[in-house]
Amino acid sequence: MAEQVMTIKQVAEYLQVTKKTIYALTWQSELPGFKVGKAWRFKKEDIDRWIEMNKENSKKERPKTEANNKGDSK
Repeated sequence: MAEQVMTIKQVAEYLQVTKKTIYALTWQSELPGFKVGKAWRFKKEDIDRWIEMNKENSKKERPKTEANNKGDSK
C-alpha cells in the first residue's frame, strides 16, 4: 500500500486547525513535513505519530487538579 502524502490544506482539515497554524508549526519544526519544490507535504503516518506523541506529552504537562488529587494520600 502506498504512503498517503498530504498537503497543508489536507493536514489543516485533518487536525481541524487553520492553514496558518500548520505553516507556523512547520516553520517551528514542530510538525514533521518536507518540501517538494516550494510546496510543503506531510506523510499521514508521520502526522498520526506526531498526534500520539503530543497526546502523551500533554498528559505529562497537565497540572494536577483537585479531581485528580482525590484519593491521593499525603
